[in-house]
Amino acid sequence: MPLPLANSSARIGRCAQITPIGGLLDLPALLRLGHLTSLDAPAVAGLWALCFASAARIHLPGWVPLLLVLGTWSVYVGDRLLDARRALASDQTRSLRERHYFHWRHRRLLIPLAASAAAAAAAIIFSKMPAALRERDSVLALAALVYFSGVHLPGAQRRIPTLLVPAPSRLAPLRSKEFLVAILFTAGCALPTLTRLHGVSTASLAALLLLIAYFACLAWLNCAAIECWESGGASRIGARALVLGGAGLLGGVACAAANLPMGLALIAGAASALLLGVLDRRREKLTPVSLRCAADLVLLTPIVCLFR
Repeated sequence: MPLPLANSSARIGRCAQITPIGGLLDLPALLRLGHLTSLDAPAVAGLWALCFASAARIHLPGWVPLLLVLGTWSVYVGDRLLDARRALASDQTRSLRERHYFHWRHRRLLIPLAASAAAAAAAIIFSKMPAALRERDSVLALAALVYFSGVHLPGAQRRIPTLLVPAPSRLAPLRSKEFLVAILFTAGCALPTLTRLHGVSTASLAALLLLIAYFACLAWLNCAAIECWESGGASRIGARALVLGGAGLLGGVACAAANLPMGLALIAGAASALLLGVLDRRREKLTPVSLRCAADLVLLTPIVCLFR
């Protein structure tokens, strides 16, 4: 029997209680609250956008990272609320985590706040963003809309299976939800820099594209780690993190002499990958919320690029 949404608050209150098992480590409450309110992903988006701009020696107007933060937050809030609503309506709550319960519990506050953030983002787009940039960004916005619709609209996954549903083949990992999220997230962070490149050499453009590709791999590793930890499957995150981290360190050291910002960005990304590997090894020592929170916190290492 599906659980009526109107009567779900009591159940959510019971399910959302976390009782840390003896010996598990818990991050400070403020950091956990940042994760539960979906503020961690917007922080990463804004920081990565500034990191790409720094690597390309481009100055981004202040409204650009603000737009990314507002847009990312409103999307994440909407995604988690829709996930919670669908699971509660069908009485299939095994996939829900504390962040979903938190969003549903506080939906009367989060929905108007997310709507206000989306409205503010739209105002920035139409008041600050040049028309030419709006046209280019609309392609990414359309791709994000297709993905979002494929995840949340009834029957949409059956209509576009090759885009959104993993298939039983060697290419399945490349068509997974984690891979698509990583590509869209990184593209959104990189687009402000790519649309402002003028007169750069082919070598500089190639280096920037490689950096963006590296961060897309890092975003995928983050998403894959979270999915693996929360599903309880066999973990290969440690080995992948070691390979990705080693490649980033070698690449960063190699290009630091010619392009210090690019080298710093790669080294910072490598540090994030290696820290994900450390979290994978220590995952049983952290509470689930702290582990999920830490997985996003380690993506903030590129902050060093802003203080060179």
